Amino acid sequence: MTGGRQYGCAYLLSETLMTRGYTLKRRAEQQAQTRLKIVEAAVDLHGTVGPANTSLSMVAERAGVQRNTLYAHFPDLRSLQMACSALSLERSPPPDAADWGGVADPALRLRHGLTAVYAWYGDNAELLGCVLRDAERHVLTREIADLRFGPVAAGWRETLGEGLVGPQRSLLHLALDFHGWRALVAGAAMSAEAAANLMAHAIEAARTCERASPA
Repeated sequence: MTGGRQYGCAYLLSETLMTRGYTLKRRAEQQAQTRLKIVEAAVDLHGTVGPANTSLSMVAERAGVQRNTLYAHFPDLRSLQMACSALSLERSPPPDAADWGGVADPALRLRHGLTAVYAWYGDNAELLGCVLRDAERHVLTREIADLRFGPVAAGWRETLGEGLVGPQRSLLHLALDFHGWRALVAGAAMSAEAAANLMAHAIEAARTCERASPA
């Protein structure tokens, strides 16, 4: 009897632990789903009204959660914007400059890199447009944009700028500028490849102009 009671207690304990473990796992999954729903709602707002004009109340309403639920996951706008930028870059990673390092021909590397950057700009035009616009006047947005995007853009400039001199480097900065891309694509209705070829040609021509200029 003693052995039977011990077995029964052990069985009940095991069942209790399994049930508790399932409950905790389910709760964690629900919390993760709620968190993702909040971040996705914020990203949607950032791509329409912009991060500077997005309040926590607006996010809670868009996500369909109470404000105290939102605060439990994100106590302030900074933590929410960090999560938004992380999710955006995870779902649409910017081109990696390391992928172009193996292209030996500088002219071909330049065209390849600019085409990749322009394609990424096109895929994320609405969100990037709102974020970069707000970064000019909103401290928090500028801080996070510099943190997330600064190293990426620096990698582009370093890899594509190898061997470039003087005016060529200035043109490269213009070529990699989101607003410059938008002017070419939206204003002149150019494809990413055509815009990349045009800017690459201008950068290459700047070397000839520099050589031809009087001392």
